[in-house]
Amino acid sequence: MIRVLVVDDQALVRAGVGLLLRTAEGFEVVGEAGDGLEAVRLAERLRPDVVLMDLRMPRVDGIEATRRIVDRQPGVRVLALTTFADDANVYGVLGAGAIGYLVKDGEPEELIDAVRRAVRGEPLLAPPVLARIVRRAIAAHDQERRPAVRSPGPALRLLSHREREVLALVGAGLSNAEIGTRLHLGITTVKTHVSAAMEKLDLRNRVQAAVVAHRLGLVDDDFNPVADPEVR
Repeated sequence: MIRVLVVDDQALVRAGVGLLLRTAEGFEVVGEAGDGLEAVRLAERLRPDVVLMDLRMPRVDGIEATRRIVDRQPGVRVLALTTFADDANVYGVLGAGAIGYLVKDGEPEELIDAVRRAVRGEPLLAPPVLARIVRRAIAAHDQERRPAVRSPGPALRLLSHREREVLALVGAGLSNAEIGTRLHLGITTVKTHVSAAMEKLDLRNRVQAAVVAHRLGLVDDDFNPVADPEVR
């Protein structure tokens, strides 16, 4: 049973999402919150598997609430809820540790699938959307931290050859199952390599991993995996 906390300042949205999850197989809505502060408190008390998090809320917004929840409970998966797919706030919530985001006017089946994938740690963004988010994150990082980018060598040396291969495919937007098929590995083995790479690089989620894969040269500008770069 997947335990879900629904967070939104609109009661109708909470009711609709809650009804959808309660009528789907394998879900339990353990609580609802109308603002970010309440969400943090309930997440700590109820220990949900997934938090569906609105972004624009009173008292504490969704970005700060996500940061607090992930910092205190790293095992909780937070999915951002936004009205528009290009809402600038989504980049902040991904940086705060959310595993991905959903658009409120999406199909009900997409929400159900996204929550299930979140529990498995699967990516929740289609490759073209992931590419747009990663490019924006990199541009923001470069603008804030000029003159610039450190050599990727030290970071790459932390990873084994297989971990670099797997990280490149995460950066290309592939799921664990797709990575397993590409590399002829079992899904448990893929999960082990993904977890090891993310732990070594201090990454919270696969969106952050995609950003790092791009910065390390493991994927090209079109988000295709490249040959294993030389590690200096």
